[in-house]
Amino acid sequence: MIELTEVLDLANKSGFTRAAELEVSTIDLNPAVRQMCADNKCQIYDTNWACPPGCGTLDECGAKVKNYKYGVIVQTTGELEDSFDFEGMEETKEKHNASFDRLVDDLFEMKVDMLPLGDGCCSLCDKCTYPDESCRFPEKAFSSMEAFGILVSDLCKLNNLDYYYGPNTLTYVGCVLFN
Repeated sequence: MIELTEVLDLANKSGFTRAAELEVSTIDLNPAVRQMCADNKCQIYDTNWACPPGCGTLDECGAKVKNYKYGVIVQTTGELEDSFDFEGMEETKEKHNASFDRLVDDLFEMKVDMLPLGDGCCSLCDKCTYPDESCRFPEKAFSSMEAFGILVSDLCKLNNLDYYYGPNTLTYVGCVLFN
């Protein structure tokens, strides 16, 4: 069994700006957040096993969350030239995703029982098998926190982390629940 301190250490070594303990009891699955997914502004709704409705109902997501006792929340904050610095936004997102992939891969190699929830949709495959065939990598695929109905800014606040770090900054957030 892995200890919380070990996961925090791995997270810090993975390249995140911040890593902190996540109290699993603070996770609230909000139907209004899930509705934002259904509004399909990202154009991914109903196209991927890791996004709604493929990732399950909120009740099914809640049942998954309840399987875990511990959590770590991770953040990557980038400095932007201005609010239109799309290149800086993309660089920060890529850095966050690379750090998240490293952390999840390390925990996977250690055979940790976990539920990773990232930022954005699963991108393991060039083309998802949804809905025609089962997921190719169900043990490695992960949903976003929003797909599970989590209002990320609230979850950060409930776990004593800022979400906004000042003008011309952007923060990406993920978490890993584990036993």
